[in-house]
Amino acid sequence: MKKFLLVIFTMPVYLQFAQAQWHLDLFGGIANYSGDLQSKSFTTQQSNGGAGVALRYDLNGHFSLLSGLNYGKLGASDQFSQEADLRARNLSFETNIFEWNLMAEYDLFDISEKRFTPYAFAGFAIFHFNPYAYDTSGQKVYLRPLSTEGEGLPQYPDRKPYSLIQPAIPFGGGIKFRVTSNVTIAYEVSFRKLFTDYLDDVSTTYVDKNILLQERGPLAVEMAYRGNEIKGGDPDYPAAGSIRGDPKHKDWYYFSGIKVSVGLGKIRNTLNRKGVIDCPKKVT
Repeated sequence: MKKFLLVIFTMPVYLQFAQAQWHLDLFGGIANYSGDLQSKSFTTQQSNGGAGVALRYDLNGHFSLLSGLNYGKLGASDQFSQEADLRARNLSFETNIFEWNLMAEYDLFDISEKRFTPYAFAGFAIFHFNPYAYDTSGQKVYLRPLSTEGEGLPQYPDRKPYSLIQPAIPFGGGIKFRVTSNVTIAYEVSFRKLFTDYLDDVSTTYVDKNILLQERGPLAVEMAYRGNEIKGGDPDYPAAGSIRGDPKHKDWYYFSGIKVSVGLGKIRNTLNRKGVIDCPKKVT
């Protein structure tokens, strides 16, 4: 009876310092990419919105496992480039990104003992993309079916069509702050190492104009080279083999923004083996 009464009277303290093992993580911020149409490794220029939701399970005060879904819109245009030859190329693209990921997270400090902690994470992801651009009449045109660099054409057997579903390696970090015993808020940056260079539909060299015209039609030629659409631009389609992109460097995409985590379900208690609540550790 004495132990029962002790538990009852100390329950408010227990609830204040107990930490949930399951968490719902909500992310909101920006999405951007690095590639042939956006050479900077990290920038907010030409960025778009990004959002995500994840379930996280705390293994202990430092390690967690999480799985989530992310959405982002990516896009870039040569018209914003600082290099004159790229502005003259006049290519652009946009794509929606739908991602599932599975990651492990490490907190430097136990957030139940500290009011903040730096953290890092890494894991595995699968994402879907489908690059498109707008033609001169303003119509959306999906680029993959056009084989703008000869992908899938019999005349270019070494250029295979790229898959719209790809693996990625997500990693990043941030800093989180404890708002209440079961709510934290964080700022984080997360990168995606990709294994494709066609996120923007630009990778290698121009193919022969006549072959592209014959195999995919005039729209493919129009979307493969767009320098003739700008004032003072070169009206002549580049010679076959001319540089269009850089195949040595794969594309990347990344998110940055605010994440709010809310505790769910079973809590990680502070009871000792005798069933008596331990004194909470000093909060610094």
